[in-house]
Amino acid sequence: MMRTLILLLSFLAATATAGESRIFLKDRPGKNQVVAQCAMCHSLDYITEHAAVLDRAGWEKTVGKMINVMGAPINDADKRIIIDYLAQNYGK
Repeated sequence: MMRTLILLLSFLAATATAGESRIFLKDRPGKNQVVAQCAMCHSLDYITEHAAVLDRAGWEKTVGKMINVMGAPINDADKRIIIDYLAQNYGK
C-alpha cells in the first residue's frame, strides 16, 4: 500500500511539472519589479514569447492593459520601471 502511494505521488509530481521550463530573465535594472509584479498573474514566458513583436509602444500598451483591464496592482513608479526594462531588454 505504501509503495503504491509513493509511486502514485511520484507520478503526479512528474506530470504536474511536465512541459514546464524555468524562465530566466536578463539580470538588469528593473528585473525584480518585473518578476514580482508580472509573475503573480502569469508565467514569465509571456515576456520572452512577445519580445520579437513588441516595441516600447507595444510594451506600454500591454502593461497598461494589465493594470487597467486585468487589475494588476502596479503603481506608477513600478510601471515606468517595468516598461523600461521590457522595452530595453525584450523589445524589437
